[in-house]
Amino acid sequence: MRHIHRTRRDWAADLGLFVFAACFAAVSSQSVPGVDTLSPGWRAADQAAGGLACAAVLLRRRWPVQLAVVLLLAGTQAHYLTGPALVAVFTVAATRPWRVTAWVAALAFAPLPVFLWRLPEVSEDRAGSAVTYFALIAGAIGWGLFRRSRQQLIASLRERAELAEADAQSRAERARREAREEIAREMHDVLGHRLSLLSVHAGALEYNPGAPRAEIARAAGVIRESAHLALHDLREVIGVLRADAGATQDDRPQPELADLERLVAEARAAGGRIELTVPSGGPAPPALAGRTAYRIVQEALTNVRKHAPGSSVVVRVAGTPGERLTVEVSNTRAPGPDPARAEGGGQGLVGLAERARLAGGELTAGPDDGGFRVRAWLPWQS
Repeated sequence: MRHIHRTRRDWAADLGLFVFAACFAAVSSQSVPGVDTLSPGWRAADQAAGGLACAAVLLRRRWPVQLAVVLLLAGTQAHYLTGPALVAVFTVAATRPWRVTAWVAALAFAPLPVFLWRLPEVSEDRAGSAVTYFALIAGAIGWGLFRRSRQQLIASLRERAELAEADAQSRAERARREAREEIAREMHDVLGHRLSLLSVHAGALEYNPGAPRAEIARAAGVIRESAHLALHDLREVIGVLRADAGATQDDRPQPELADLERLVAEARAAGGRIELTVPSGGPAPPALAGRTAYRIVQEALTNVRKHAPGSSVVVRVAGTPGERLTVEVSNTRAPGPDPARAEGGGQGLVGLAERARLAGGELTAGPDDGGFRVRAWLPWQS
């Protein structure tokens, strides 16, 4: 047997309908034609049937169709079943599919053709009572259908709200994930730069142990500073990625195009031969374009140190407002594998191309005159 769980609101509704059925039977008992002509025994049986029918209203949630069929059939012989029958028909229309409701409605209105055929022979009181009965049945069915449609509408709106909330949460989670990926990409560039500088200075100490003390002290200082900055940056990215994703890449100081000179100075201090050409004076490019140009140069210099140590590098940055910002990094041929083919190589270039695309620009990279060239353009809106 299927268990029906009822809330307090359900119980209140069931008790209210029970009271309605009982009151309807009591109020309408005096207006039923011919009730006074019934024998006392039949009247007592009719009243007992009405009481049982009112009590059966409490079973409307478990067996609504069966209850409606029984009450409609029995109501043709008993006068006190109209109230419970209205409740049962209403429950069927409010909770059951359209087809089931149509069959119950057909059963309820089955006597109507016979009544219309015999209407000239029926007394005025009985005709009025029959018309009222059919009108009440129609009203109960209509009210039940309205309630069913309203419940379906509410359920649909609730489902839409839940879907919208889930979609909003998904979009927020996607935005947080993209922010984390952007932070990780930024930190990849920074850590790669720091660690490559550290590797260059450590390699110089390893292969030149007889260098002057001052040079060894300077290299050791650069190693210590680079290691300290790398650890600091690593702590930052781990802290951000472990957080609730409430932070974004804008929470960290972002480099600008003006920071290229400092970046190149660090690379020169590690022994790199770098020629830098940047726009002098004039307006600065937008923050996104400037930051992207800085990251492109940073990753390109890191790749040169990893894959073509000892080669000379030319960095050219040019552009004017309203046109585009052009970034070009090229290095001469040097011993070592092609940066696009070395172990782990190519991933940084893929990341740079994606970074340029997100900024609205384009990046190309490949061999050039025995060396390697990275060239990108970025929009510079005035």
